[in-house]
Amino acid sequence: MCTNCAPVQAQLLRDVFGVEPPASVWKPETYRDYLAPIVRADQAGRRDCVLSGFGMIPRAEIKRRNAEQEERTGAPPKLKDYDTMNARAETVGSRASFSGPWKKGQVCLVPMTAFYEPNYEHGPKSVRYRIWMKDEPAFGVAGLWRDWPDGALTFTMLTVNADHHAVMKCMHAPEKEKRGIVIVPRGQWDDWLMCRDPEVARSFLTLRAAELMDAAPAPNSVKEGTSA
Repeated sequence: MCTNCAPVQAQLLRDVFGVEPPASVWKPETYRDYLAPIVRADQAGRRDCVLSGFGMIPRAEIKRRNAEQEERTGAPPKLKDYDTMNARAETVGSRASFSGPWKKGQVCLVPMTAFYEPNYEHGPKSVRYRIWMKDEPAFGVAGLWRDWPDGALTFTMLTVNADHHAVMKCMHAPEKEKRGIVIVPRGQWDDWLMCRDPEVARSFLTLRAAELMDAAPAPNSVKEGTSA
């Protein structure tokens, strides 16, 4: 799974993705509930870039649902906190958090220059690794988006099994299933953004070849407070 990435900044959004960046600023690294740019197709089929919160169901929404349930029943809420930063390709059409946007074709690209994962090749203690595409200044990851009654947007990134991927199989604890985000080839960006058929969308959900990627140890990140 991927829960931390380096989002593309304004000039690369213009140069690589051909979109005008949002007016607001965003942080150099994205974590849960942080705002980051995503690219969607508008009604005319043009690329449109907006800021969106990372994680399909924000923490604030989970707290709201818990409070509503407690007020209604008088009992402690049963809904525990859970993250929705990644949507598994195998269950995206059936999980309540993702099935609506998936079936409606609410697909997007998440522009980034790199993402970060814990690497366990060197022993029981993980080492933070930066992973990127070798010959691309930035790349787009397949995602889903949704909107909320207050006008806010949120997104998730799609993942597939990566047990046999030369780069991704080294990430996360040895006993865990290996997962990889779906990096959409640049020549397929518009096809992905315009795709509204879930079955056709599945054809995009593959891993990029390991030889096109690179990975190296990265400095530890200093997390800031959640974006407003």
